[in-house]
Amino acid sequence: MNSLLESQVLPLFSQIQPEQVEPAISQIIERNHQRIAELVEHAEQHEVTLQNFLLPFEELNDDLSKAWSPVSHLNSVMNNEALRNAYNACLPKLSEYSTVLGQHQGLYKAYKALKESPQFNDMTVAQKKVIDNALRDFHLSGIDLPKDKQVRYGEISKRLSELTSKFSENVLDCTNAFSHHVKDEKELSGLPETQLQAAKLAAEAKQMDGYLLTLDIPVYIAVMTYCDNRDLRKTFYEAYNTKSSECGPFAGQWDNNPLMDEILALRHELAVLLGFNNYAERSIATKMTETTDQVLNFLYDLSEKALPAARKEVEELQQFAALQFEHPDLQAWDVGYFSEKLKHQRYAISQEALRPWFPLEKVLSGLFEIATRLFGVTFEMDSRVDVYHNDVRFYRVYRDGEAIAGFYLDLYARANKRGGAWMDVCRSRRRTVAGELQKPIAYLTCNFNGPVGEKPALLTHSEVTTLFHEFGHGLHHMLTRVEEDAVSGIAGVAWDAVELPSQFLENWCWEKEAIPLMSGHFESGEPLPDEMLEKMLAAKNFQSAMMMVRQLEFSIFDFRIHLEYQPGMNIHSVLQAVRERVSVISPPEFNRFECSFSHIFAGGYAAGYYSYKWAEVLSADAFSRFEEEGIFNSEIGRDFRQHILEMGGSEEPMALFKRFRGREPKVDALLRHSGLTG
Repeated sequence: MNSLLESQVLPLFSQIQPEQVEPAISQIIERNHQRIAELVEHAEQHEVTLQNFLLPFEELNDDLSKAWSPVSHLNSVMNNEALRNAYNACLPKLSEYSTVLGQHQGLYKAYKALKESPQFNDMTVAQKKVIDNALRDFHLSGIDLPKDKQVRYGEISKRLSELTSKFSENVLDCTNAFSHHVKDEKELSGLPETQLQAAKLAAEAKQMDGYLLTLDIPVYIAVMTYCDNRDLRKTFYEAYNTKSSECGPFAGQWDNNPLMDEILALRHELAVLLGFNNYAERSIATKMTETTDQVLNFLYDLSEKALPAARKEVEELQQFAALQFEHPDLQAWDVGYFSEKLKHQRYAISQEALRPWFPLEKVLSGLFEIATRLFGVTFEMDSRVDVYHNDVRFYRVYRDGEAIAGFYLDLYARANKRGGAWMDVCRSRRRTVAGELQKPIAYLTCNFNGPVGEKPALLTHSEVTTLFHEFGHGLHHMLTRVEEDAVSGIAGVAWDAVELPSQFLENWCWEKEAIPLMSGHFESGEPLPDEMLEKMLAAKNFQSAMMMVRQLEFSIFDFRIHLEYQPGMNIHSVLQAVRERVSVISPPEFNRFECSFSHIFAGGYAAGYYSYKWAEVLSADAFSRFEEEGIFNSEIGRDFRQHILEMGGSEEPMALFKRFRGREPKVDALLRHSGLTG
């Protein structure tokens, strides 16, 4: 029996074997092609309706998604050679399937017939949006192209799926390959006790004495922030910032440079095939923003507002390091370390000092309580669900006593798990052909330190905000009331609006009324002392201008390489040029950040990384309504739920935002929240 071919409410992770993957995906694709041919034939001979065409067609897509989603997720969180090979074997098949559907004249005509049918006027807003989006996407998939160019489009799409997967694999392999063995604890002076214990356990697991440090994010951040050993900081900085490049400890071994060149060339060719001047134009065709100039003007305008404050912050840091530590030569691997020292001197607070006050279980209960107060939903863990690792939990989401959704929670860093934090879709909310309602299920993934010895998992406050961020995405997916999966939850939401709910939810991590719900000492349960709370809030905007220009650097770089692409473009030179204009810290010559910039070379953010800042304007402005009327105001929470979270991609995001806020978004709240205006 192949578990991927069985129709399950939830994936049976314990039964999924790598050898099942390719046969299952091949069989579903083959069956779908056959069924699509029947649907199209029927559509040519009868009046096309939602019932005889759209619902059964969406069901076919859902069947494929339900088989592929757990495989894709396991490839990210439980990577091994057999699964990776099976995953990669399916990528060309899935790409080819997607291309065939996108250029399928029969499907296109059926959607056009739906649009032109008398039934269209009586459809719901969501149903109309599904049809309009589909017709738009047919054009973006090359439906209008001559046959030879359609074939080329398919070849490019297939190759891009292989290249982006390989890019991600190279970053993971390079991360896993690096470790640093330390025998003498003195070399790790300054490193927090929790991190020392974790490093000791990592060494013991490999039958080594002393301490073993890896490039996992919690370890890397701890070394760069706290380690007194400057040589060690430089070693880690170089290893991390040369991943998958021609530089650093693994120079050329998992080099992403040739992949990046080919990815950019193919994206550009794809865009030109479709009648765009460049891939940036192709990218914004499905976003809130309307022109490439609008994007760059937005980014450069923000950088001009942030740069004076950012330059001042760097100057303060340089003076502090020189005067207090006789360290006049501030390098990139010193910035995090001396920033933490300056922050501690100024506010007498640090992320590590806060860690004991944010035990994971308390943070989770606070997160759930806040969601309950705002959106009227509750959460219960279900230990009967088949999960893929002992660390993973499954929760059910209830509204008015009825289970409406669920999510897998996977929070700890481990070997063979992709770094970072993300939310992904396991199941979409949709009405089936049989009339049943399929409930939405999400994956929520982070990379925090797990429990160490007798100590529970303890989070820094920045990790708490990361968890809230991903949970915001999860709520967007799970609280939807839309029943068409093409616009249900996060599906069909313009990419530059998709970060609105996630960034929005982060705000509660900084509110005096909310913090007691998510904090309490892991041993005594004592609340976070007022003095520490005041210091934490006072330090909120410490170096916020430096952080803003860093995000703008990434956004402008991403947009420019896709906007200005020319054959033979030197990607690194573009990054250097962007840094000269908007950066306040000059990284060393060997820095190759771009070679592990997975968001744009292996994720969905190509020519769209600016979306984080664009959506931050929306989220800050949306939250300002709560600031005005009460941060736990359930009526406003209901408005946000009804106008934003429940609507998914069923309407244009600007229309939804204006319905919630009563006007178009303003940048003022973001500047205020970032400490850049009074």
